[in-house]
Amino acid sequence: MSKSDKNIKLIEFIDRNRRLFWYIPDDAMHDISDELILENTLNYAGLDSIVEYFNIIGLSRAAGIFKSLHGRKKHNISPEIYNFFSLVFKRYVPGYSK
Repeated sequence: MSKSDKNIKLIEFIDRNRRLFWYIPDDAMHDISDELILENTLNYAGLDSIVEYFNIIGLSRAAGIFKSLHGRKKHNISPEIYNFFSLVFKRYVPGYSK
């Protein structure tokens, strides 16, 4: 899958899951950050949508985005979700550590 195919698939994912980004204006919908997409998907999406998101961007890239949130003064992932996905990435992404 080429990079442009991934971008198209990610845009389609955002459009199908518009409810996750309800407070984002329509004209800014396709410009939201990778961190925001990850945070809202992990916090509010169902398992099928989370798996779809990981399939689009790749588990390693998702883990990288997730890892970049660590140590930030504020991130919007609930503690339980943050802990769970820390364990998931540690188990399934080679070389991942918090």
